[in-house]
Amino acid sequence: MGRRPPPAVLVRPEDVLDAVRASILMGAVLPELRGEVEALAGDLAELVRLRDAAARDRASVATEFAQFAEERQRLAGLVEARRVREAAAEGEAADSQRRALAFGREAAGLRELIERLEGDITATTRRAQEARLNAEAQTRETRERMAQLAFRDPSRLAPQSAFQDLRGQLLLPVAGSQLRGFGAADGFGGTARGISYTTRPGAVVAAPSDGWVAFAGPFRTFGQMVILHMGGGYHILLAGLQRTDVTRGQFVLAGEPLGVLGETPEGSPVALGDGNGQPILYVEFRKDGQSIDPEPWWAKTQGDKVRG
Repeated sequence: MGRRPPPAVLVRPEDVLDAVRASILMGAVLPELRGEVEALAGDLAELVRLRDAAARDRASVATEFAQFAEERQRLAGLVEARRVREAAAEGEAADSQRRALAFGREAAGLRELIERLEGDITATTRRAQEARLNAEAQTRETRERMAQLAFRDPSRLAPQSAFQDLRGQLLLPVAGSQLRGFGAADGFGGTARGISYTTRPGAVVAAPSDGWVAFAGPFRTFGQMVILHMGGGYHILLAGLQRTDVTRGQFVLAGEPLGVLGETPEGSPVALGDGNGQPILYVEFRKDGQSIDPEPWWAKTQGDKVRG
């Protein structure tokens, strides 16, 4: 005790009894305090871990917010680019339609009209090809801007099969019966260059095959007319419509509506009074500008009746 006297004895040797009592009390309380200290130390370690986890979560959320903002900005840019492309495509489609209608007013006949349309398509395709060559070094999004119309980029939407391979497989465009066949007398001293069909009033006219709309609008005595460009020098002309529902440059699938017929045969190129007052649809096939017989192209199961 001389070498290591108790602290209480060193401080206050006159209070030995109090020191002993304090030592007894501390001996009884210390284990419990030690347990509480250890529990507090564990809680503190857990709080530190939670604080670190919360810091990591905050950093992750901040990163995700930054990525979200970047993605939102990218999407906004894409939406704006799409809006610009759509506006440009609508403008080009309107210009193309205006040119086609002007060709219809100026052309002396169907042959001249188709030749002008072919020339315009060729020029448009050539410009598109030149634009694609100039755009090779640009981004994909910019290159896609050159393909808004089917005429400008036929690979964007194209028929599944070459038209010359579809002989005997085409769908008839309306429901009705054949009125006049190819090569029959047309009533004007000549022969019919197409086939005429009578059908019900207001009948929907459908595309016989996949193709591009080369012309849609009024043309002389043909009423509202649609000319489909099938590729390979083939065209299908459908005349006598009261209303067309397609625009020039549009790609249509077989069976897709092109327009509707009226209530009477007025406006049809074959309105000769022998259709019993029913609307008449005139269908003409052309290859390299020359009329060809459409009959061999229809699906055989349809017979003389026209598909509905």
